[in-house]
Amino acid sequence: MEFVKLNDGNKMPIVGFGTFQLTDKEVCKKAVLDALKVGYRLIDTAESYANEEFIGEAIKESKVPREEIFVTTKVFIYNAGYEKCKKAIDESLRKLGLDYIDLYLIHQPFGDYYGSYRAMCEAQKEGKIKSIGISNFRPDRLVDLCMNQEIKPAVNQIEINPFDQNYEEERVMREYGVQPEAWAPFAEGKNDIFHNEILTEIGKKYNKSVAQVILRWLVQRGIVVLTKSTDINRIKENFDIFNFELSKEDMKKIKEINTGSSQFFNHYDPEIVKMLNNLHRNLKKENFQQNSLN
Repeated sequence: MEFVKLNDGNKMPIVGFGTFQLTDKEVCKKAVLDALKVGYRLIDTAESYANEEFIGEAIKESKVPREEIFVTTKVFIYNAGYEKCKKAIDESLRKLGLDYIDLYLIHQPFGDYYGSYRAMCEAQKEGKIKSIGISNFRPDRLVDLCMNQEIKPAVNQIEINPFDQNYEEERVMREYGVQPEAWAPFAEGKNDIFHNEILTEIGKKYNKSVAQVILRWLVQRGIVVLTKSTDINRIKENFDIFNFELSKEDMKKIKEINTGSSQFFNHYDPEIVKMLNNLHRNLKKENFQQNSLN
């Protein structure tokens, strides 16, 4: 495993295991246990994924020393704000069954994220969180936050894949010492990515799959990348990327695939802002109903 050094001095594995949509307890636990057995040491979740408890159980059952595992979770819009975020941090610690969280992120750049960030800074000083960061923040909001906070975000987790390569976003992050992290590196299979002609030809050259080529491309850019699968063979394959290196020519060829547009949603789009805030209200309502039943 390779690591990156964050601006706070902490080390973060460059390849991690994501758990978005793994809401079935047994499926989620098995996937996380398999990933840890294979050698993954970065596990990424969020309060909105509704699986923090499952991940905590898997970590405990794995017998991997706690200090070897880098756990990321996130606060969603419905818990944005100073007081609500403080409670959300404690709730995530409780669900995960951990004494500290390695990386805590603001999931979306909406709501009172300034209040959330203040709560996160305090929690970091208290030892509840090792590193703090953000997710889905575009350059304007990233720069604004960096210029107005005592502690700069250590990480910004955004969409990066061959169709949306985000070199400008990466440039701004590097300027402010923020580590880029990629979600959806395979664009969830959109545009028939696994049969893309350029990626397929590059894969043949190294006797590697398209998925491995994409992951290697990101690692060589110094970008932390999250993969996800419930298939043990895919989990192993996605981890097997440290025994080859793409040439400069191949890195340039992958640039040709870039469309410069999101494969999912644009955070500048007013309709997307409405959608995410409505999602926040629905999730808050579901959580309230669930807590009322417990």
